[in-house]
Amino acid sequence: MMGNRTPRVTIWNEYRHERAKPEVAKVYPEGIHQALRSGLTPYGFDIRTATLDEPEHGLTENVLNDTDVLLWWGHGAHDEVDDRIVDRVRERVLQGMGLIVLHSAHYSKIFKKLMGTSCALKWREADEKERLWIVKPAHPIAAGLPEYFELEQEEMYGEFFDIPDPEELVMVSWFEGGEVFRSGCTYTRGQGKIFYFRPGHETYPTYYREPVVRIIANAIHWSAAERGAAPQFGNAKPLEAIRGQG
Repeated sequence: MMGNRTPRVTIWNEYRHERAKPEVAKVYPEGIHQALRSGLTPYGFDIRTATLDEPEHGLTENVLNDTDVLLWWGHGAHDEVDDRIVDRVRERVLQGMGLIVLHSAHYSKIFKKLMGTSCALKWREADEKERLWIVKPAHPIAAGLPEYFELEQEEMYGEFFDIPDPEELVMVSWFEGGEVFRSGCTYTRGQGKIFYFRPGHETYPTYYREPVVRIIANAIHWSAAERGAAPQFGNAKPLEAIRGQG
């Protein structure tokens, strides 16, 4: 899929909280999508952004066809995402586009559709320390990270998290209240690679933290990596033609 080309990244964000809530605007004055863009730009990606209130949510066929990896942050307006756009994104994932699902986007239409489960969980909104343990240190998404790092303020997500068993579990979170959570999970759907990454509540400056940005950058490279042979479907050659090739 990639060869030596720079990964083309689209960062999608509802961009509602930042415009409606002063406490969120104070942390992300230009939106979560722009904070992520600023943090990821030094990694050399070709980045564009898209938001919910743009025509077609900013995810036209041309945009998606020009995207190697899509980042998705959503929270309060999951139901407003047009089902046609969800189907369009799903088709691109199956064709090989990477998808990185951030924080409360666990409940987005696209993630639930790709997982086939409710993707429900426990949560508690509080100024609470989160410690993220790297449990698969050899994974490319964990490159350059210590064995754990801490976020002094985050929202708690707790098990049970109603997702399919991850193909790879890269990191696990512990919270001050004692809960644990599968916070870095990978999946494959069709030709597309998916990474769910837990941190990122809108009232905390999580997306300015270097380890968090590093994980997302690593996940972009991982999910944009070269694919194997494209599968072939449909009617196969007649047996006589195959025998004639021998």
